[in-house]
Amino acid sequence: MLDPLVCQQARLSRDSRFDGLFFIAVKSTGIYCRTICPAKSPAEHQVSYFSCAAAAASAGYRPCLRCRPDSAPQSPAWLGVETSVRRALKLIAEGALVHGDQAALASRLGISERYLRKLFQQHLGVAPKQYALYQQVLLAKQLLHQSQLPVHQIAALSGFHSIRRFNDAFKQQLLLNPSQIRRKKMTGHSSVIELQLSYRPPLNWQAQLDFWRQRTLDGMEWVKGDAYGRTFSWPTPQGMVHGWFELSPVKEGVMQLKLHWPSQQELTSVLQRIRQLADLDANMPQIEQQLAPVFGDFLESGLRLPGLWNPFEAAVRAILGQQVSVQGARTQLNRLLTELAEPLADDPEKKLFPTPEAIRQNELLMLKVPQARRDTLKQLAATVIAEPQSTPDDWLKLKGIGPWTVAYSKMRGLADPDIWLGGDLGVQKALKRHGDITPEQLAPWRSYATFQLWFSLSRPAVTEQIK
Repeated sequence: MLDPLVCQQARLSRDSRFDGLFFIAVKSTGIYCRTICPAKSPAEHQVSYFSCAAAAASAGYRPCLRCRPDSAPQSPAWLGVETSVRRALKLIAEGALVHGDQAALASRLGISERYLRKLFQQHLGVAPKQYALYQQVLLAKQLLHQSQLPVHQIAALSGFHSIRRFNDAFKQQLLLNPSQIRRKKMTGHSSVIELQLSYRPPLNWQAQLDFWRQRTLDGMEWVKGDAYGRTFSWPTPQGMVHGWFELSPVKEGVMQLKLHWPSQQELTSVLQRIRQLADLDANMPQIEQQLAPVFGDFLESGLRLPGLWNPFEAAVRAILGQQVSVQGARTQLNRLLTELAEPLADDPEKKLFPTPEAIRQNELLMLKVPQARRDTLKQLAATVIAEPQSTPDDWLKLKGIGPWTVAYSKMRGLADPDIWLGGDLGVQKALKRHGDITPEQLAPWRSYATFQLWFSLSRPAVTEQIK
């Protein structure tokens, strides 16, 4: 439950660290806002607080056109409380209720449909289907505000199969017409979409860039100035779509996204994966509050998880990174890409990470590694092809894949926040410099602690041990 006193103090401060934790509905205007809204703060008796935007809309409020709640970070205060809800929201963001129904979603979560509805009512105040539909409408609103795409293309990218359905949902959910958001008519098709993605500060973007820069693969990733970019592949009902994106900071709390998406298919899941890769939905104040007593003055504020596109890519990188330096692993991976990477059809200078099929069918003689390691890569590829829904935990049965590889794949490929790489040589070296730290002190944010320890290796040796 939201504490009205805490919410009042947060909204009056307009502190961006509270952005997205809850939303403010104003009774006199019928509008709901983010905590950072620049409008004059209403009197407290005129205000109600909601844990998510969908709940405010369900209560009859429409979104503010100044602060645009559709752009708020997607990590509410209660998110860490209920694991099933967190998993459900992730699956919904990936299109589970666009391409499937509520019963199938409950089955994937291992709970009953009735219990799923109960959890959503308890934490969000709305049903799962209503929440999912509202997220589609909010994405459409964001595209109307920030892009120059025509309305019919925005409807398709938001997961609507007809303009009529899109217009009806937009008016029903937001109490607005699309024309009230965009007054200038746009025409034509563009495969490059530009959007602003919000996050909750702090964010040490330079540290993330440095980590990626040391591991970029030729033609597949790039770091230019303050921007990070890479190619990707994404499955759609009509087949695999290949694209690229680039992220760079605009101002505190906002990243600029350039996305090459040569498809008319639903976009929600791709945007969610990009947010996950850059860890934009992390609640850093909450995470650092947990880590601060352990790291003290040596805590590097804003360190997030620099991710990879999927667990398969993370596992391949981990396998080729065993017992070698970062540069050594990068050399082997570039050899793999030179032989097996497919170029983007509309930009041949850009490459895609090799597919499981390409790795399984090749002898991998270009890799200067023991034959056992080549065999492990081929077994992994064969498993992913045969069992597309397999997870890193399932790969532990494969010869050559141990707990470290599985943990690394989960941390960087799935953005798992609670991975402890205690067996990593870098972590062990950092622990010797920092003193006694037990993994239990760091839960449930041990992935962030791992990056804190890795980052500390690039700084001069500490003169005082972390307590």
